Amino acid sequence: MAEEKNTFEKNKENFKKEDKNKSEHNKGAESKKQISPEEKIVELEDKLTRSFAELENQRRRFEKEKDEAFDYGGMIFARDALNLLDNLERSRQSINNDQNLDENSKKKVMDHMEIILNDTLTIFKKNNIVPVVSINEKLDPNKHQAMMEIEDESKEPGTIVQEIQKGFMLKDRLLRPSLVGVSKKPQKTHEKETKK
Repeated sequence: MAEEKNTFEKNKENFKKEDKNKSEHNKGAESKKQISPEEKIVELEDKLTRSFAELENQRRRFEKEKDEAFDYGGMIFARDALNLLDNLERSRQSINNDQNLDENSKKKVMDHMEIILNDTLTIFKKNNIVPVVSINEKLDPNKHQAMMEIEDESKEPGTIVQEIQKGFMLKDRLLRPSLVGVSKKPQKTHEKETKK
């Protein structure tokens, strides 16, 4: 029992010595880690500058997103509204090709259709929705979608000679590409050139 008590006392003293050594070691490390007030100020100024820069970058991002939402927020509506314009065009062509209507009635209906079509295009233009220019232009894959090739000697290959469906832009973004027919060299002329 006395031996156990002595062992217990020795262990207790060893633990005290270890704790004392650890605390002295930590005090030494803390004194080494202590930073001078000038260094602390420089460190805080750096952190503050970085925080301000991050806030400014975030403000600019939000401002840009807000402007884009304002400018292009109606893009889906504008794309859907193009169907209305397409249907007006088809109706106009259908009425114009209808043989059952007399010429006087056809002219009145066509005049009214033209007014509606022009008003729609004016509304589009006011909202920065403009048609893509296609006829006699070079094919631009960013604005045009080639649907067919048409042999034409008078035009340079790759020139748009037919517009199947109008394309539209909303400011600088494409709403819908123009569906077009593109010129190509006639086969006969091409074959003769290869024989020579």
